[in-house]
Amino acid sequence: MTKQIVISGSGLWTPPNSISNSELVDSYNAYAEKFNRDNAAQIEAGEVDAKPFSSAEFVEKASGIKSRHIYIKDGVLDIERMRPNIPERKDDEISHQAEIALDAAKKALKAANKTAADIDAVIVSCAYTQRSYPAIAIEVQGALGIKGFGFDMLVACSAATFGVHRAYEMIAAETAKCVLVINPELVSPQINYQDRDSHFIFGDVATALVVEHQNTATSEHQFNILSTKAVTDFSSNIRSNFGYMSRAFDTSPYGPDKLFHQEGRKVFKEVCPMAAAHIADHLEQHELTPVDVKRWWLHQANINMNTLITKRLLGRDAQLEEAPIVLDRYANTASAGSIIAFHLYHQDLQPDDYGLICSFGAGYSIGSLVLKKR
Repeated sequence: MTKQIVISGSGLWTPPNSISNSELVDSYNAYAEKFNRDNAAQIEAGEVDAKPFSSAEFVEKASGIKSRHIYIKDGVLDIERMRPNIPERKDDEISHQAEIALDAAKKALKAANKTAADIDAVIVSCAYTQRSYPAIAIEVQGALGIKGFGFDMLVACSAATFGVHRAYEMIAAETAKCVLVINPELVSPQINYQDRDSHFIFGDVATALVVEHQNTATSEHQFNILSTKAVTDFSSNIRSNFGYMSRAFDTSPYGPDKLFHQEGRKVFKEVCPMAAAHIADHLEQHELTPVDVKRWWLHQANINMNTLITKRLLGRDAQLEEAPIVLDRYANTASAGSIIAFHLYHQDLQPDDYGLICSFGAGYSIGSLVLKKR
C-alpha cells in the first residue's frame, strides 16, 4: 500500500457563544438547590438522592476545562429548561449540523488550495448525527457542489481518526483521489446539564481535513500519513442510548439514561494504559520511539488523561509545545479535539518532523495516525 498520502489542509469552526465554568456551575447549583427543596420529603425518607453541589474549581481540577463553546447558548442556563433552545428547521432548509460542517469544510478546502471539483468523496464522521438519513455528508456534498459520493460514520470520540483512516484507504485503493473528512460535533443537545459529574464536559465545534495523494497536493503545510492504526474493545462505561427505539420502548427519549453518561473513574483507569500501549506499538511499526515525536495531537477529553498517557510514553511530563492542550477553552469536543489541536499547532513544525494524532473514547475505541511533515 502506498504511503504517499497526505493531509493537505484543515479547517475549524468555533461557535460564537461560550459558557464559563462559573456560569455553568451557578446554573447547576441553582437547579440542585431547587430540586433538593422541592423533594425534601423524599430525600429525607431515602427515596430520592439529594443533588450534590459543584464549584468552578472542582470542574477545572477534575478536567482541566475552564470554558466551552456552544452552538446555541439560550436555554442551557435556564434551570426550568437546561438544554439548548435550538429552533427546528424545515426539510428544505439546511440542517444545523450541515451548516457548521460547511464552515469548517470551506476553510479546509481553502487551506489545501482545493475546490469542490477536486473532491471525490465527503465523509462526515462524528459522535452524533442529528438524523438517521439522508446523510449529513450527502447534504454537505450537495451544498458544496461536489460530485462523487458521501457518507456518515459514527465512532464516538474516535470518529475523526477513523474517518481519516477511511479516506487514507480509499486513496490508497485508488477509489478516490481527494477526500474531505468533516467532524461537526454538535454535542450540546446530548448533555445532561442536571448531572454534576458530566454537565461540564462537552462543547460544540466542527473540524475538517483534506486528504489526498501527495502528487496532487499544493498547499504550504503537508503531512505524510505514514500509517494508521485502530482498535476497539467493547465497554458500556461510556454510553448514549438516545435513538429511535425509545418510541418502541415506551420510554422517554430524554431521560438521563438516554443522554451521555459514563463511569468516569473506570474509563480513566482502563483507557489510559490502552492508549499508551496502542501509541507505543504504532510508533514501533516505524522503528520510532516516543522521543522521536515532535508533536502529540491527542484526544482532548481530560487533561489528567493526557498528562498520564504522555508521561507513560516519555517518562516525564510533556511540555505544552509538545502536547498542546485546547480543552481548557474548547472542553471535550468528542472526536474533534485532536483535530483542533492539529489545526492550531502544526504550522511551526519543520520538514521531517514526526507527529502523532490519537483519539480514544467510547467503544472503547482508539485510532491513531503517524505523520511526517513534508
